[in-house]
Amino acid sequence: MDIVYSALVFLHLLGMAGIVAGFLLQLISGHAKSPKVILHSSLLQLVTGLLLVGVGEMGDGDFNHVKIGVKLVISVAVTVVAVLNLRKPATRLAVIAGVLAILNVAIAVFW
Repeated sequence: MDIVYSALVFLHLLGMAGIVAGFLLQLISGHAKSPKVILHSSLLQLVTGLLLVGVGEMGDGDFNHVKIGVKLVISVAVTVVAVLNLRKPATRLAVIAGVLAILNVAIAVFW
């Protein structure tokens, strides 16, 4: 089960990197593919985050459920903003998604 958990953590971190990379790509160059990068990366983060909690709960993981709930709300917000950004690309939406993703990382590290 450790290899599954490690693979999920790896994919979760790739999702975070994708959101930040898409945010910077749209902010700096306005590349047409960046909203798709942000959306797919946010979905990857959301799904792997839920799977990480599920796999952790099956083991002996002791989670702070309030923290997980806050992170889930922020992840859903990032995904909603990413969908809005895909429908009508705007730099401010990319900035919102990027800042929320970075906030989620800060919560994971410092809480």
